[in-house]
Amino acid sequence: MRDSLTIVIGGEAGQGLATVGELLARILTRAGHNFLTFQGYHSRIRGGHNTFALKIGPETLAGPEEGADLVLSLDEATDRIDGPRLRAGGLLFAVGAKPALPAGADHLTVPYSDLSSAREKNLVALGLLAAALDLPPDEADRAVTELFAGKGGAERPLAALAAGRDWAGPKIGGRFRVAPAAPGAPPRLLMTGNEALALGAAAGGVNFCSFYPMSPATTVALSLAAWGPEAGILVEQAEDEIAAVNMALGASYGGASALVSTSGGGFALMCEGVSLAGMIETPLVIAVVQRPGPATGLPTRTEQGDLNLALYAGHGAFPRAVLAPATAEECFSLGARAARLAAESQGPVFVLSDQYLSDCTRPIPPFDLAALPPAVDALAEHRRNEAALPPGKKYLRYEADAADGRSPRLLPGFSDHLIKADSDEHTPDGHITEDLAWRVKMQDKRLKKLNWLRSQVLPPAYFGAENPDVILVTWGSTLGAGLDALAERNRTNPRAGLLHFAQVYPLIPEGWLPRLTAAGRVVFVEGNADGQFAQLVRRETGFAPADRILRYDGLPLTASYILDRLEVR
Repeated sequence: MRDSLTIVIGGEAGQGLATVGELLARILTRAGHNFLTFQGYHSRIRGGHNTFALKIGPETLAGPEEGADLVLSLDEATDRIDGPRLRAGGLLFAVGAKPALPAGADHLTVPYSDLSSAREKNLVALGLLAAALDLPPDEADRAVTELFAGKGGAERPLAALAAGRDWAGPKIGGRFRVAPAAPGAPPRLLMTGNEALALGAAAGGVNFCSFYPMSPATTVALSLAAWGPEAGILVEQAEDEIAAVNMALGASYGGASALVSTSGGGFALMCEGVSLAGMIETPLVIAVVQRPGPATGLPTRTEQGDLNLALYAGHGAFPRAVLAPATAEECFSLGARAARLAAESQGPVFVLSDQYLSDCTRPIPPFDLAALPPAVDALAEHRRNEAALPPGKKYLRYEADAADGRSPRLLPGFSDHLIKADSDEHTPDGHITEDLAWRVKMQDKRLKKLNWLRSQVLPPAYFGAENPDVILVTWGSTLGAGLDALAERNRTNPRAGLLHFAQVYPLIPEGWLPRLTAAGRVVFVEGNADGQFAQLVRRETGFAPADRILRYDGLPLTASYILDRLEVR
């Protein structure tokens, strides 16, 4: 029985490999296994070489891997491209004749056409995997039945599943069996990063979402739409990203808790709207699920290339916060946190995810809703602020004397007070002004809110040796690969540490900069070509790390990628 296993399922778009992966994930979850998935796919509806990979292992499972123990081909391109990824002792379920494989790896050519029709080829493949992993037959049958019962019946899919299982069982049955989690483990949720982000935003009070579809962010909005009727969430698909951000601001001005979801190219169109949020001091959550650029770049691959865009988008100076989740659990907690920060700071808050994290599926414990602070209720806040106004006093939406820059917010239509918002510079009551003295006062008032945001910053987490000779610095989804690399390095030389940031702006250096300056070597690990977080740290602190490990080929960082480059520098 193995401690861990990496499976790669490969084929063309349209062959149903994602269905195989998703069914396998459901079966593994119910059988008590811990795993994560990671996908690679071309930006076309049919064709291209796509993969769906699963890493199955212990509870400490963190990030993806480069290699594979089991490769399942649905086309000959996978034999050729992914067969060489096999480690010694690995196996390729091949489509064609024996391909070139690494030493110690083997293959079985699968007679798919003899086992089922082409339509059910992917279900035969699922049967092969079920046999190789010795998965409970009843759980596999249950998962297939649930998926196909409403799609013309499950009889043919179940027959194809059984055919694959029966063919592979006598040859390799149980050869790749993986130890499940401890018996009696509580039920878990099978969830992607985007689904967790949407659920967290909803838990934080978000009840309005506007978007224009853009991979890989679209499923944030689609998840909110699926829960909308039950949860009281309104989701609107706009005609473009400019309309989407302005719809969200309009909803927020009226009292909704609003979110827009997009990727880098779509967010580029929203920059003027972000400036508007800063000027009219209106809450807005912006979920940017990153992919490689510039321009369209690699629209279905992963990267961390939009940090600078989130930091500097919009003209003029105004406060913002930028959060960067690393796991589905953090997607949930930071999605909720972003909604609250936006409401309390009365301005834009960013959540930076990426394609790898957005599509990564893993079983996780149910979220602890009791641990979340209560969502901000804009109408209840309106009533408290209105009650606090002295009798007869004129309401000033942009009260210049607010100690931390956050002036009391009332909502239009819920009282006799006039609530004005203006994109031009304005006086405290919202009227346009050309008085330059007022310009200075109002800009100073808005910038004060950055100090309040600093008081709410999440400190980075530290892992590893207390007196390290090398520290890896990660942010966002690079945490998993960084933790795997840290564990591997510390097996032979336990002098390494890792500093991870789930909030990348604002920064409070006093709590962590001494650790970096005391380390013998600091290496920033990022999924971009120019070390954007390292640049930010240098700008904010003056600390300039000599080493960076950067990945920008569209694939997620892995432990082997980090370690290979760590040791040669």
